[in-house]
Amino acid sequence: QVQPVESGGGLVQAGGSLRLSCVASGGTFSSYAMGWFRQAPGKEREFAAVISRYGGTKYYTDSVKGRFTISRDNAKNMVYLQMNSLKPEDTAVYYCAAGRFNPMGGSWSNGMDYWGKGTLVTVSS
Repeated sequence: QVQPVESGGGLVQAGGSLRLSCVASGGTFSSYAMGWFRQAPGKEREFAAVISRYGGTKYYTDSVKGRFTISRDNAKNMVYLQMNSLKPEDTAVYYCAAGRFNPMGGSWSNGMDYWGKGTLVTVSS
């Protein structure tokens, strides 16, 4: 099994950029789809982006399309989330997860088996 660990969060002004990184060690990284999820203060965790095992297919939630890009480097056991044109509503704890490329029951999070502890992104207006 893999253990994801996120990094790269911080404070950024609206319109700025951040790149989140996640290293997932302890297993065969390329066996897992990887996803980014986020939880804003007082809200439920939501799906942000997912990438298939070899990076050929990616999906994004509508609110981040055109601004966020998910990518992975299987040689380094890494997955990234490049976030551009950040908005205050992007403020959240961002979680990296590993699992199946299958939105089980209509939810990407249901297909994820291993979760990181999160990294906080704060976007100031």
